[in-house]
Amino acid sequence: MKKALQDALDARGYDTLTPVQEAVLNPGYTGADLLVSAQTGSGKTLGFGLAIAPTILGSDESFGAAGAPLALVIAPTRELALQVKRELAWLYAQAGAVMASTVGGMDMRDERRALDRGAHIVVATPGRLRDHIMRGSIDLSQIRAVVLDEADEMLDLGFREDLEFILGEAPEDRQTLLFSATVPKQIANLAKSYQRDAIRVVTKSETSQHADIAYRAMTVADRDTDNAVINTLRFYEAPNAIVFANTRAMVNRLTTRLSNRGFQVVALSGELSQTERTHALQAMRDGRAQVCVATDVAARGIDLPNLDLVVHAELPSNHETLLHRSGRTGRAGRKGVSALIVTPKVRKKAERILGMAKLKSEWGPAPSADEVLAKDEDRMFADPGWAVPVEESETSVVARLVDEKTPEQIAAAYLRLFREQHTAPEELSDPGAKPEKRQEFGPSVWFAVSGGRAADAEPRRILPMVCGAGDLGKDDVGAIRIQQDHSLVQIKESAVARFLNAVGPDMELEKGVTLTRLDHAPEFERGARPGGKGGSKPERKPYRDGPKPERKSYGDGAKLDGKPASKSTELAPPAETGAKPERAATSAPKPAKPIDWNDAPTPRVRKPKPSDRKPTGGKPTGKFGSKPGGDRPPRRDRDDGMQATPYKGKPKGPPPPEGKPNSRKNVARANAGDPSQRMGKPRKPTGKPGAKFKGKPGGKPGGKR
Repeated sequence: MKKALQDALDARGYDTLTPVQEAVLNPGYTGADLLVSAQTGSGKTLGFGLAIAPTILGSDESFGAAGAPLALVIAPTRELALQVKRELAWLYAQAGAVMASTVGGMDMRDERRALDRGAHIVVATPGRLRDHIMRGSIDLSQIRAVVLDEADEMLDLGFREDLEFILGEAPEDRQTLLFSATVPKQIANLAKSYQRDAIRVVTKSETSQHADIAYRAMTVADRDTDNAVINTLRFYEAPNAIVFANTRAMVNRLTTRLSNRGFQVVALSGELSQTERTHALQAMRDGRAQVCVATDVAARGIDLPNLDLVVHAELPSNHETLLHRSGRTGRAGRKGVSALIVTPKVRKKAERILGMAKLKSEWGPAPSADEVLAKDEDRMFADPGWAVPVEESETSVVARLVDEKTPEQIAAAYLRLFREQHTAPEELSDPGAKPEKRQEFGPSVWFAVSGGRAADAEPRRILPMVCGAGDLGKDDVGAIRIQQDHSLVQIKESAVARFLNAVGPDMELEKGVTLTRLDHAPEFERGARPGGKGGSKPERKPYRDGPKPERKSYGDGAKLDGKPASKSTELAPPAETGAKPERAATSAPKPAKPIDWNDAPTPRVRKPKPSDRKPTGGKPTGKFGSKPGGDRPPRRDRDDGMQATPYKGKPKGPPPPEGKPNSRKNVARANAGDPSQRMGKPRKPTGKPGAKFKGKPGGKPGGKR
């Protein structure tokens, strides 16, 4: 190890190295390409900082004048890139290294000027670095070492093309180091393409995932997710804690909720600017904030001091994300807790993710309000202030308290002051409890409130107005019916006296809203839904021709000659037992006049064969292809023997091509000039040129329009 680097480690108090740092410093790995897999928080930054030192320094103990960069470190996010820059800055400070960074969200002109002045080590994010390469503001010809930190995360974020472009621009004789928490197939393929005989390095700590992190899976009800987060933060009272959510909307909601409950909280999401994100992290490092609510991408790779608690308000999508989230705590030998908020809907998903990550978790309910208060008492009695002797400046006040107040009063006052400094915990419901059956409302009295559907009255506005003016709880109010010009409110009979006393003799809930007591239960106007908020499906209209006639019943399983009975037939009573019923038609059809084909005015044509119909897909039967006869006009023959239907008027389109059968498409084209022969049903005219049809489609041709 170079002397300048050893002196920097000694100054920082590094007595021993982590397993990953010892592995990459193997003398046999000097200058070789490495594919290192190590969990987050294992000291990877110092590991690759020490690994590339022999390559970029060579035989020298310090750097010369800064020019084109010698080393390039690529990280997935801005926060991680700036954090790596800070770590390498103090590690190479005594070696005279000049650092530069190119990350998104920063002023590109300042970065270009820094690169023009020269730098030995450049830390960058993929997108911004590619922009500098394409603009020609960075020279990679002198690059000796390239490090890809959190390579798996960069591929997940879609930086594969950028990485391939950057590695293609760097010299081929460089040293390439890939550091990743996991090594999926994509990372292995990237190593084969851009590394030369890479050495696989697996640290010992990888065999035991997050040994310094205690996992707790907390089962809560669906509606208690936020309350469980609050109780978890209060139970552990960590100096720094991070709460993970999956979306920006959830981050904003949790941030607002925790801030209203008295927590010193900051948000970290992709919608924030770089300055806002930097200030948020600095507030966590300075102690001005204790809780950080963040998304996965925003919190990738950040290292916060004294971060002892990670809360997963929403479960991650996969086990790799769970490991990266939890890796924010338990770093460099510190202990940490990773708490998963699990609702009944996602319990199987939580079990699957924990199983794929090979983690053992302690299952149980979230900390209750009593457990949080008990923990507060333990912390109160463990306060080191009890062992501090009374100061001289405090003697007179202490003596006065002892003389004028009893020990119980002093203890109670101290307890109240102690609890005022902490937000109260939340009561949690049993996630496995079944909802209680709603009880009957019981005897009630109805009141009419001025203002109804015409005044845009709504139950959500009437309920708080009635409860506030009438000194009622929501359980004292039953149904609320919105009528056209007034609203009806149901009040429990036992609460009517209190309600009227609070409203007063003027019977006015608020200015302009009057109240009237009804003598009996109202009869709701048509369209009101009993038990609802007004408005429902209208009553069924009466039959248009009077009472709807009853259908004739033929009995269960009645059959005619082995067939089910239909509406057009009736069953005649059997003449004797065992006799079959006779069929009586309701209306006798007119007998069809037989056709003498010998005397027909047109010669008989052959029936179309399947081979004739196949080219067009049309059917010879139906509207345009039924058998000749009956009242239909005679049909003329075509040369090919197929039947054709005459049309009236002059056709608009071209005639059907010769040699093709008479398909529906050709007939429709031929009848385009005659409205009575057009296919389809007419539409109701609207009276406006170009207006869309507003009536119901359908109807019989020639009917009422």
